Amino acid sequence: MENNRITLMDAYMIETLRGNGISDDELLSRLEQKNISPWENVKPTFDFNELIKFFDQNPSTFISILSDGYTVKFITMKGLQNLLKMKFDKIENRDYQLTDNGISHLKIESESYPALKQMLSSNWVIHELTELDGSEPTQVISILLV
Repeated sequence: MENNRITLMDAYMIETLRGNGISDDELLSRLEQKNISPWENVKPTFDFNELIKFFDQNPSTFISILSDGYTVKFITMKGLQNLLKMKFDKIENRDYQLTDNGISHLKIESESYPALKQMLSSNWVIHELTELDGSEPTQVISILLV
């Protein structure tokens, strides 16, 4: 099955809501009811009405995006940094180093690694710096622009 592909802005909105404690069930319920007024103060610069439009286009695809994950169509360097912070709570200089062509020495938990791999657009490639093993719950990777 091919991954659901979404825009960077859609990913930002979904991860911002999740990061503010909004469950996937509540997200779906509010989109079905077209009642997003409680989200107006979550991130005032976002137009969450766009998520209603996206949901209305194909509800089953949107449900799959929430439950099965997604691939962002195109991610910029800044977009990658923002998604790492929003989705995985990873911050430059604490969890990874920024390089000229990507991110180096990112420590990612083994349970989050598949979601990160799935999320990345085709303009990024992951290089594994350490192998996962049973005693180590994290993996160290680099994500490079291709």
